[in-house]
Amino acid sequence: MNVLVTGGAGYIGSHCVRQLTAAGHQPVVLDNLVFGHREAISSKIPFYEGDLGDAALVKKVLDREKIELVMHFAAFAYVGESVDNPLKYYENNLAKPITLLKTMLGCGVTKFILSSTCSTFGIPSKLPIVEDMPQNPINPYGQSKLDLENVLKATASAHGLSFAAFRYFNAAGTAEDGSIGEDHDPETHLIPLVIEAAMGKRDSITIFGNDYPTPDGTCLRDYVHVDDLSRAHIAAIPHLAEPDQQLFYNLGTGQPHSVREVIETVEKVSGLKVPVKEGPRRPGDPPSLYADSTKAQKELNWQIQHPGLESIITTAWNWHKRHPNGYSQ
Repeated sequence: MNVLVTGGAGYIGSHCVRQLTAAGHQPVVLDNLVFGHREAISSKIPFYEGDLGDAALVKKVLDREKIELVMHFAAFAYVGESVDNPLKYYENNLAKPITLLKTMLGCGVTKFILSSTCSTFGIPSKLPIVEDMPQNPINPYGQSKLDLENVLKATASAHGLSFAAFRYFNAAGTAEDGSIGEDHDPETHLIPLVIEAAMGKRDSITIFGNDYPTPDGTCLRDYVHVDDLSRAHIAAIPHLAEPDQQLFYNLGTGQPHSVREVIETVEKVSGLKVPVKEGPRRPGDPPSLYADSTKAQKELNWQIQHPGLESIITTAWNWHKRHPNGYSQ
């Protein structure tokens, strides 16, 4: 199948491009390279540099490449920035995807897979988080993703769009073969931050809060390998064959790990000491977040190949060790 991957040069998008190729599909990438890296995409993959909101460009790509399905990863995802600049997030994460959907339908493309987020749930009333729990985002980033989910539902009912929306927990790790990795600016993900501290690229890593009601007092999060995430997207493709398919899945391992566990595992994998500081809690940080991914495992036959934290961090360490400056070397 010919698949347009918006944001395909970004962290998760580029890994999905690689997995699409491995599964026998033909990915085509559209990315404005604001956060993506051209180096993350093989020269054999059709690549278009441009913006999601450029309807003329999107139409050209859909027609020229005979696109049959769109996987959408092109979103801004910095929670703090979304609070400070909400209009930026609603424009990029909601208005531009609406333009994309209108252009798709005009070209007869009716299959769509969304990169969504567990942030749509806000602070859950119970754990683990299942798909039908109330969604109450606590920041514009999560709200923009939930609003797009609702747009998809309405569009499916009205126009026969078939879609799957994947609500990620903490995407982590890098390509199993070491071909591509994780390179954000600024970096906000815990595992690469801890690795940078171990490598001496940062003075230290700060633990924000050590008095949570968790086994070691630090926050618990559900880390899921980026290649496992990618394989779930591909597994959903056959389920979109009929019109008006509306599929929602949580993607996580269901095994939360604490900040201290992440630090200790990086030290174990790297053989290096991580300098640590302790600071106060950050507002809005729930003590624990983790998924129930039973639905994806049953309906998509999704199999988690990296269930353990050490396996995930090993892939990340191997890439960062070989690419200490990310893609810019």
